[in-house]
Amino acid sequence: MAEPTVNTGDFQEPYFLGVDVGGTNIKIGLIDDLGQTLVFMSIATNPADGPQRACERVAAAAETMAVKAGIRKKQIVRSGLGTPGPMCLKRGMLLTPTNLPSWHQFPARAELSNELGMPVSFVNDANAAAFGEYWIGTGSQFTGLALLTLGTGVGGGLITEGKLINGVNSFGSELGHMIVDSSSDARLCKWGGGKGQLEAYASASAVRLRAAAGLADGVATLIAETATAESVTALDVYQAATKDDKFALEIVDETAFYLGVGVTGAVHAIDPGLVVLGGAMNFGGRDCPIGQRFLEGVISEFKSRTFENVFEGTQIDFASLGGDAGYIGAAGVARQDYQAL
Repeated sequence: MAEPTVNTGDFQEPYFLGVDVGGTNIKIGLIDDLGQTLVFMSIATNPADGPQRACERVAAAAETMAVKAGIRKKQIVRSGLGTPGPMCLKRGMLLTPTNLPSWHQFPARAELSNELGMPVSFVNDANAAAFGEYWIGTGSQFTGLALLTLGTGVGGGLITEGKLINGVNSFGSELGHMIVDSSSDARLCKWGGGKGQLEAYASASAVRLRAAAGLADGVATLIAETATAESVTALDVYQAATKDDKFALEIVDETAFYLGVGVTGAVHAIDPGLVVLGGAMNFGGRDCPIGQRFLEGVISEFKSRTFENVFEGTQIDFASLGGDAGYIGAAGVARQDYQAL
């Protein structure tokens, strides 16, 4: 065996593998019983190569990671696999993931288990991120949480009394598909499901479309100095907002408004005590004035729509694990399943 690149004396057995599948990359972490990462790898998803080949490459990566950690592979007792939906958790099947069109109707859990030679726990990617934040992140001092991941779309994860809410149809916790606008001219969710859903109002895609509409209408904004209606992104909006651009700040505030409506619905459903905002579109997060404005807008809208005691007993904050939450949470779900045996 090659010389280990980590000091395993700093870690606690048993070990778990966490796999977070995205449209571009697959993040893989070797995690100990305390949620610490021994070794991390990221490999290209290469969607066109198909899911079977991806399982083979994940298994090869696991072998390499065990060597780097200086452990035997059999010390990794279980793996967790997080993927985009829709899925059937009972059958371990990927159904029709939008961003992985060549992976439809694939028995992901069984095939990865076969390649790794160990049991695999299967979980929605946003639920995996929620479990990561619950286990060792922002939610580590809570018994439950609601996570909303803000990116191209809006993902969600719900945990109550330490358990993920997966649902009968493996569709539990899909907070991005909550209805926040029931008007006849409500915006259409680009990922399917119909009109008025949170994803059409509080995602990076929604921010881009709102900005593009303003640019096309000739709205006076600093965004026009760096982008056109065709090229504008949520990052352009954020950068203009940091320069006190009126139109950009309106978009930030509108996004916070609708997210606050969605947060209220999630809290009123399970009363988790904590709402965590994750994903890449956080307008700079807690360390940026625009991120603080965004968070305060969400909190203000929630306060105006909920009960006083519920508001006082609910914390809303940004996530702390960033892009690591998914693979850590997938490993955490595997750990929970292992402990239940």
